[in-house]
Amino acid sequence: MLFDPTIQAVLFDLDGTLIDSAPDLGAAADQMRLARGLPSLPYERYRPMAGAGARGMLGEAFGVTPDHPDFAALREEFFQNYESRLTQATTIFDGVPELLAQLVGRQLLWGVVTNKSARFTEPLTRAMPLFSTASAIVSGDTTPHAKPHPEPLFEAARRLGVPPEKCLYVGDDERDIIAGLAAGMGTVAACYGYLGQRTDTAQWGAHAEIKSPLELLQWLPAA
Repeated sequence: MLFDPTIQAVLFDLDGTLIDSAPDLGAAADQMRLARGLPSLPYERYRPMAGAGARGMLGEAFGVTPDHPDFAALREEFFQNYESRLTQATTIFDGVPELLAQLVGRQLLWGVVTNKSARFTEPLTRAMPLFSTASAIVSGDTTPHAKPHPEPLFEAARRLGVPPEKCLYVGDDERDIIAGLAAGMGTVAACYGYLGQRTDTAQWGAHAEIKSPLELLQWLPAA
């Protein structure tokens, strides 16, 4: 086993790690294009950028960056579109329900640490039964800092009552690994998630990589 056999908890990023929200995120951005008489973009254009949230979706849909004078207004329009369809086309990655059931069966706590704001995280996780066994859900605005700062991970560990060094953190973005390492947690790169263009996960410095959710079990204490 690569990690401490006394691991007590597993924390996960949300989008691109537990759930595939790219269809709803992409549709929210594409709705804005259609409203302006622009042609629809194929879903394949949006998917790789889903991990970057509004910044990624608006960048793909309109080529704008956060320093554009219209970005704030476009972002709020995107947020409203997304808010209206949070779980319409969002799905759970294959293997995730079985993985979480295994964690519970092994008496390991689990939780979520996402950069998604509570405005979306809270209604989404309430609407999906998958999250009924989560012991902590920390959003991007739960603390004064978002990932790659480690504070959201420290907050999750506090809520779980588990020392950070007894936690693993699993995520599909380099900022997840940076945050996990800074928090002193074991880190696992979810290579099935929203990997951006030209991403080399080997450069992230994660302790381990997995190509499917259930692969995580090989790194965890047995039941």
